[in-house]
Amino acid sequence: MSSNTTPTRKAGWLLPVVGVIIALIGLPLVWGGVELAGLGGSWYYVLAGIGLVLTGILFFMRRSAGVWLYALIYLATIAWALWEAGLSFWPLVPRLVAPTVIAVVVALCVPLFAGRGKTSKGLPFAVAALLVAGLAATGFYAFKPHGLIRNEIASDTVPPAGLTASDDTDWRAYGRTSRGTRFAPIDQINADNVKDLEVAWTFRTGDAPDAMAQDQNTPLQVGDTVYTCSPHNIVHALNAENGEPRWTFDPKASAPLWQRCRGVSYYESTADALAAAAPAPQTAAPAQDAGETAAPEATAPAIPAAPAQTAEASVCAQRIVMTTIDARLIEIDARTGEPCPDFGDNGTVDLKQGMGEVKDGFYFQTSAPTVMRDLVMIGGWVWDNVETGEPSGAVRAFSAVTGELVWAWDLGNPSITKLPPAGESYTRGTPNVWSTPAFDADLGLVYLPTGNATPDFFGAHRSKAAEEYSAAVVALDIETGRERWKFQTVHHDIWDYDVPSQPALYDVPDGKGGRIPALIQVTKRGQIFVLDRRDGTPIAEVEEKPVPQDGGVPEDFVAPTQPYSVGMPAIGTEPFTETRMWGATPYDQLYCRIEFKKMRYEGEFTPPGTDKSLIFPGYYGGMNWGSASVDEDNDMLIVNDIRMPQFIQLIPQDQVEARGGSAAHDGLSTQKGTPYAAWKNGFMSPLGVPCHQPPYGTITGIDLKSRQIAWQVPAGTLQDTGPLGMKTGLQIPIGMPSLGGPMTTAGGLVFYAGTQDYYLRAFDSRTGEELWKGRLPVGAQATPMTYVSPETGRQFIIVSAGGARQSPDRGDYIIAYALPKAN
Repeated sequence: MSSNTTPTRKAGWLLPVVGVIIALIGLPLVWGGVELAGLGGSWYYVLAGIGLVLTGILFFMRRSAGVWLYALIYLATIAWALWEAGLSFWPLVPRLVAPTVIAVVVALCVPLFAGRGKTSKGLPFAVAALLVAGLAATGFYAFKPHGLIRNEIASDTVPPAGLTASDDTDWRAYGRTSRGTRFAPIDQINADNVKDLEVAWTFRTGDAPDAMAQDQNTPLQVGDTVYTCSPHNIVHALNAENGEPRWTFDPKASAPLWQRCRGVSYYESTADALAAAAPAPQTAAPAQDAGETAAPEATAPAIPAAPAQTAEASVCAQRIVMTTIDARLIEIDARTGEPCPDFGDNGTVDLKQGMGEVKDGFYFQTSAPTVMRDLVMIGGWVWDNVETGEPSGAVRAFSAVTGELVWAWDLGNPSITKLPPAGESYTRGTPNVWSTPAFDADLGLVYLPTGNATPDFFGAHRSKAAEEYSAAVVALDIETGRERWKFQTVHHDIWDYDVPSQPALYDVPDGKGGRIPALIQVTKRGQIFVLDRRDGTPIAEVEEKPVPQDGGVPEDFVAPTQPYSVGMPAIGTEPFTETRMWGATPYDQLYCRIEFKKMRYEGEFTPPGTDKSLIFPGYYGGMNWGSASVDEDNDMLIVNDIRMPQFIQLIPQDQVEARGGSAAHDGLSTQKGTPYAAWKNGFMSPLGVPCHQPPYGTITGIDLKSRQIAWQVPAGTLQDTGPLGMKTGLQIPIGMPSLGGPMTTAGGLVFYAGTQDYYLRAFDSRTGEELWKGRLPVGAQATPMTYVSPETGRQFIIVSAGGARQSPDRGDYIIAYALPKAN
């Protein structure tokens, strides 16, 4: 027996088996590739699939021509991948990894063909080894962040006078102050020592989120006490030094959906306010009937009331202000957790008064109340997309002392300034304010981020007022509630691009050595609008651009132009193309390409129609309710974004079989009262992998002097998620969707926890370099906060960890980090 036939006889069965496998790999590519090419897409898949099938047949026939054919396919694949994706790492992975694995197998099979002597064995094995090394290098580089942006910025920043010189380091509001910048003038923890952070204490609320609940809470800190709320509005007061509970208040709140509490607020009454309110009768709306909601209760009060000079000041001189998921406004004594007896009806005001019919779960509050001077302002959330004519989006201000209604802003009927006339209600179906306002005490203005008149995806029925005020920022006079100015971020919004985040009030550099009082509004669109907060005029240039007009439904219309903030960077808004489709394998990438070509897409303002169209940025963002932060020492705006598109299809009502339920976001929304229901969901592959290339979320630093991106990094890793919902356990920094917001400090740090993996991270605010991360027991989607404990002078970083949005893991943790105690 000659030496050149021995390998074939020893493994005569192997080449046919390999051939069958290669042919089977190629067949789905042929099938899908034909469909893709027929849709006007890439011809690569059908050609590569045919080549693989032919390669498999040649292997089955033990013909070495199969090796040369695959070599040609492989080289052509490399050329195609580089032509489509350039040298970008993640786009190349699904295009080249699987073909390289096949190439390794093909190379190892070369010695098995007849006529291949011993002298030819070395080269195939060398080629295989080189390919394996390439795969190993790919695996190694997968653990490195890609798509980083790091630009040089000026180092001669002079912060505005007084911004970081304050002795008041308390975190007394949702955004730390009423201006919503989430900046703490504390530098005890800094870039040099943040690596030494460790868990200082942990508290568990006992109210872990269930299937309809989410933990989105940013705690408050006032003096030596931390105040935190859980998804069912249970409030805990904790010792700021060690996390030990001082009291608990349970309002016994319930709702059929969306149990969440993003935060509570704090009010400290003034002597003048108490004196003015003392003789006034309790005229606030009555509390809910006992049959609707059980009476609230406080437990284990452990802090005695401090001695007071007057009887009025002895109770509720400091108050925790909260709303509930069943539409109540409640004030409790910040020292004892007992309801404030002089506020409303024994501490409670019914927020449904004046709203007309309120079906169970159709109206309540998700965001913290806005405390401004001696007023508490309340907006509201409505169950989106169920029907027209839902409860009003009216905004109301109540006395922070008595709960009496002081003013109301009903954009549909401005003549109503308090309660509606008897037998009437505030204008139904108007845009609401479900997110958090900001206010400027010096200017006497409060700034409202508005939503849409429900439903979100059809708007022909909307009133003129709804058209003017949806997806806008509206400035109201604090004392009167009357409008001073408005700025709209989307015209005739039929994409659910409502304004989701708290405005940030900050004096931005004017480029001439001075500063302009600005309002910075981030949006779901990834657009960042910078306005003069005195009158609403743009500081960064805004341009009206034409948008697509065709493809919608005949009953509705599309605005001819939309506003673009061309004077600021847009985050995560690069238009989709077929080449940006992605997948964990060539198969789901092919699937995503086919689905993309089937859908109608002409950019972010593609009109929804009866065919499937794509919404990107999606209705989760861009930027969402977590809002932005401003490093006030460095004029650096910090934002996190989501890059997850959705598809939408409007379905004629007579074709909707079942209307018993309706989804606010993903799924079927009935949109009763309009001609169409809406079917919508995320654009995902069958493996549960997003159909577009990474990153799916980033954290970005924007230099407010130059108004350019200073840095951008992917947000989080695959460690606690993966295809088919399985955790990979791999810290691959692909950049995942991010909820919650960032927090910055005078220590030059950005803290963020809203990634899909279970970490709290610290970044250098000037460069975006990750300096530290602490493992959390479950994921988080809340904004961190920080304070200095008056007991020891230690700085603490606090985060509420109840579970990442897409993760099944849930918890009830409040976790505090600090530097080790000095010996």
